[in-house]
Amino acid sequence: MTWIIPAVVGVSAVAGIQQAGAIGKYTQSAFNRKAQIDEQKAEAIENQLTLDLSTFDKKFKQLEGTTVVNTNKSGVIEGSGSSQIIKLSNLFEKEIEKDKMRYNAEIGKARAFESAAFARIEGSIAKQRSQMEQISIVSSAGSSLLSMRG
Repeated sequence: MTWIIPAVVGVSAVAGIQQAGAIGKYTQSAFNRKAQIDEQKAEAIENQLTLDLSTFDKKFKQLEGTTVVNTNKSGVIEGSGSSQIIKLSNLFEKEIEKDKMRYNAEIGKARAFESAAFARIEGSIAKQRSQMEQISIVSSAGSSLLSMRG
């Protein structure tokens, strides 16, 4: 009968070790999935930037056409000083807007990649915690078994 208690301690320890390992693997897997989603967000931001720039270029060409028509309607000769100033101003604003779009996209992508990196780190930490818990269970079980014999 004296073998029952050590057997129960041993079985409980094995179950605890398996449970801690499973929890660690699951948590790490969840954080890795979060990291993948964050990386996909960065890709989506890049795709959105491409679409936004394309749409912006299309609207800018429409604006240029409208400006030419309005300039001609007003009697200003295309290529004159006023016409050139308006055209240069529009081109300058175009580049500023495109730079802002690119900058905002880069910031968004950097945040997404940073979030992904932190998720992977959290997953690794969760896995290490589960391993520490497994060691703790083995140590505790060993101490219990030793104290029973003494």
